[in-house]
Amino acid sequence: MTTARIAGHDFDLTSAAIGAAAEGIEPEPIRDHYVVVGGRRYPPKQVLAAATGLDRADFTTHQARAVLRRLGLGVYRRQAASPGSTPTALGPHGGSEAAMLEPYQGRWVAQVPGEVLFDAGSPEVVLAWLRRYNLQARVWLVPESNASMGSALSVELP
Repeated sequence: MTTARIAGHDFDLTSAAIGAAAEGIEPEPIRDHYVVVGGRRYPPKQVLAAATGLDRADFTTHQARAVLRRLGLGVYRRQAASPGSTPTALGPHGGSEAAMLEPYQGRWVAQVPGEVLFDAGSPEVVLAWLRRYNLQARVWLVPESNASMGSALSVELP
């Protein structure tokens, strides 16, 4: 637990309380910074506002990131996909894309090169999210396992 003074108010926060607050909200698009809560990426101000009830205008992204980091949550900066990356024996993007998609197995995702923007249990929910924020992305179902990938066309014939 950490006590944080935000916008003139003291809050006793725990990572569990942050998780509970995030569980009830749909992630908004990431601009520069994000926090990982329950395996999903959220803007730090969105999560802190949900947990405290404060208006996002009452604190900065820097303050939100600092509070969330003190609680032990992963706080990161969005990185652009590296242009011109070449496939290797590990797969596209040196295997980093496969590692990035692993937490989304069996889920529908909206993906742009280098990152998953949003995930849900159905394509309709993902498409509605993209429309809401006027975004475009590739929408697809991440296979549940390596065995379920591919098609009959990609199977080596005897």
